[in-house]
Amino acid sequence: MEIKEKKSKGLKREFEIIITNKSIDELVQNKISELAPKANIPGFRPGKVPHNIIRSRFGKQIFGEVVNESLNNASKKIVDDFKINAATQPKMDVKSLDEGKDIKVNYSVEVMPEFKVPDLTKLKITRPIVKVEQKQVDESIERIASQNTKTEKIKKDRKTKLNDTVVIDFEGKINNEVFEGGAAKGHHLKIGSNSFIPGFEDKLIGKSSGQNLDVDLTFPKDYQAKELAGKKVVFNVTINEIREDIKTEINDDFAKSLGLDNLESLKKSVKEQIINQHSIQSRSKIKREILDLLANSVDFDLPNTLLEDEYQSVCRAMKSNQQTVNDQKDKPNDEGMSKSEKDDALTISKRRVRLGLILAEIGRLNNIKVEEKDTQNAMMQELQRYPGREKEILDYFKKNPEAQNQLSGPVFEDKIIDFIIELAEIKEKVVNLEDLYKEDDIDIKDELKKEKIKKSKTKVSKKKW
Repeated sequence: MEIKEKKSKGLKREFEIIITNKSIDELVQNKISELAPKANIPGFRPGKVPHNIIRSRFGKQIFGEVVNESLNNASKKIVDDFKINAATQPKMDVKSLDEGKDIKVNYSVEVMPEFKVPDLTKLKITRPIVKVEQKQVDESIERIASQNTKTEKIKKDRKTKLNDTVVIDFEGKINNEVFEGGAAKGHHLKIGSNSFIPGFEDKLIGKSSGQNLDVDLTFPKDYQAKELAGKKVVFNVTINEIREDIKTEINDDFAKSLGLDNLESLKKSVKEQIINQHSIQSRSKIKREILDLLANSVDFDLPNTLLEDEYQSVCRAMKSNQQTVNDQKDKPNDEGMSKSEKDDALTISKRRVRLGLILAEIGRLNNIKVEEKDTQNAMMQELQRYPGREKEILDYFKKNPEAQNQLSGPVFEDKIIDFIIELAEIKEKVVNLEDLYKEDDIDIKDELKKEKIKKSKTKVSKKKW
């Protein structure tokens, strides 16, 4: 086997692998010799099959196995001898693969960039905190009370009004035919909840208990059920009962109905929940600040393969019209985008890849790994997002190991962030609720803005020199 380095430019490395016909033939013969004692071919006694017969029957298969093993060995040798820290899966371009001739293969790979991770102990981070006042606790309890409001049948004879709950039977027809999901009996509907299509609840205002009426409507053109979108529908509705809300008294009995001992324990529980919620949001702010600091800390060449993959992902996300994306699934993801949009997508992609490599290097240097229990915890959290569908989602993860692997990325990132928080210099700052929850989501526009600010600062600093 002969290995020659052909190119070493930037992060790209190219090699030529030459495996002589002589060495391949020797390996093939060794395979045949191993196979011969176990070969069972009709017409020959077990273990007595001539080598030439085995070669004629299985020669191509054995040749393929030998070539694959040789190329794998060559790849390992390149990694070991040339100290290759691959950033992407190596590519092999076979130039010659004929039996009886030397095998020639072009081997190309992008290596990880070399850079120095910033001193994490010198990172200065602000932790925003909000003082939880009793007013906030009381408001939260009032919201809980409103969400647990009970109703009672009206005692006086009156017409329906906004915020009443009506118990109705209804049957919807399109072209005089009942459609699936368009009928129910004894359905409780709060007028003003916007649970039904626009106009339905309005038509129930000013009606009497026991009244029957037809409600003529048209489904919205953008209705989620496409088979109903834009269709005219007639609902036959019978109002069986009119109910009104009973004001919930916030007292010990109310607390007990929620499974707590008394009102004081409810207030304590709510306060703890608010504090926990603020802590989660505060950490989100800290994470964003850390990522911004790291993104600005060091610059280096990026592997083109990683950059291209991320660029395609960003382009898909930037396409606001999902239908357009579906129509162009066989086309480049940036097709139809302006030059400015493509430039923005590339800018964001560079930021994400750069941050990903920095975080990965921090993890490598500090032996931070995602354990099986971490992935399991992430899976359990994912199940909680789909109440009633836990078994379905769990089965999906069990059948799709790749889906499980996708959970490890965010887990790894969070472990890195926790590690940095332990080392960094953190200063607490009291803020109001509005500031704490402002710009809650880290979106593409926000990433782009931060990256443009970074570039602007870089240009200014260069002018000084």
